[in-house]
Amino acid sequence: MIRVLLALLLAPALLLAGPAAAATVHVRAGWLLDPASGEVTRDALLTIVDGRIAAIGQGAPPAGATVIDWRRFHVLPGLIDMHSHVADGFAQDADPASALRRSPAETAFAARAAARATLRAGFTSVRDLGVYRGLSDVALRRAIDAGDAIGPRMTVAGAYITRPGGGGAVTGAAPGTEIPEIFRLGEVRGPEDAAAKVNALIDGGADVIKLIATGAVLAIGSEPGALELTPEEMQAACAAAAARGKFCVAHAHGAEGIRAAIRAGARSIEHASLIDDDGIALAIARGVWLDMDIYDGDWIDSAGTRQGWPAEYLRKNRETTLAQRLGFRKAVRAGVKLAYGTDSGVYPHGLNARQFAYMVRWGMTPLQAIRSATVVAADLLGKSGEVGCVAVGCFGDLVAVARDPRRDVRVLEDVAGVIKGGVVVR
Repeated sequence: MIRVLLALLLAPALLLAGPAAAATVHVRAGWLLDPASGEVTRDALLTIVDGRIAAIGQGAPPAGATVIDWRRFHVLPGLIDMHSHVADGFAQDADPASALRRSPAETAFAARAAARATLRAGFTSVRDLGVYRGLSDVALRRAIDAGDAIGPRMTVAGAYITRPGGGGAVTGAAPGTEIPEIFRLGEVRGPEDAAAKVNALIDGGADVIKLIATGAVLAIGSEPGALELTPEEMQAACAAAAARGKFCVAHAHGAEGIRAAIRAGARSIEHASLIDDDGIALAIARGVWLDMDIYDGDWIDSAGTRQGWPAEYLRKNRETTLAQRLGFRKAVRAGVKLAYGTDSGVYPHGLNARQFAYMVRWGMTPLQAIRSATVVAADLLGKSGEVGCVAVGCFGDLVAVARDPRRDVRVLEDVAGVIKGGVVVR
């Protein structure tokens, strides 16, 4: 199955694919924002050699050099989305079991388009947190890394660690429908099984382990506030991941599930919709990040109502949206580490930047929101000094926008240019 998906993804690349990295490229930036310091350098000259920043200065590039002229633009590091579903390809629709009716070929081609849209939106790195068709995200990551597909740098989960019928399972199919094994790679029944499934996913190429600690909004028969995996299953999964040099993250809406996942060793909590004061305090005490997708509620309510999504989805969305935003505001004030995670795939890929304005509306400054998608996200990835930064040694991943994003963060919704590893992709 994975060979089939990989073959599809390795089809002749679109013209934008280009080489993996240009030898030496100079980028002239009108204004260069360093999110780490918040400082802006006027008329900066970046030299990118073999895909990484080799020098940052000012002045004119050498005669005859390859130059990208962004003197009209504000430039910042490529953005990072810490919660995406690029490899599933399609955006959410009204059919709860839509993953079953799509062939491997359809999924692969949709994933390829989603990856390209995400990169062109300025997100040069993503953490892709789970696919229904197991390990298809590994195939996409490998195709992008090989330069045979256009997309962001991907960190992938391989599948969901979920209880049978839980928030990470394909639900809502007609009674009697047999769910193929490829869609059940992460189903667990007990701690030993959880550890075994974690090892199997890592053997298959997963970089991170995604736990479905509580029920989900967009799953039939699954309640966001309910604990689904047991604390013992989560502990076993996180221990197995740590033994392999990996870490686990946890989808957790409910307060009990959030606390259980943190205690089990989760590095980040996804959604955190119903987080309470104890959960916030525990996240701070354990140094755990939160990824709170506070834009999605409006999309689900609007698009879901218009397109006839299941009433259960819309009801659960209404019950969690405002609570999540109030929790986000509390977390900002408390000083929790908040990374930029959107759950892209709930809405069409490429709209990832819409969340910035919501983060500002609910308590962040524009610079804090930008940092959440650059230096804070890079720290969560374990890739500080490589992505989300503009310094010598960082990847030459850059985004150009028409205005100062510290004054108008919504300018990030319409980027003027994107460079990944020294190669112009937009």
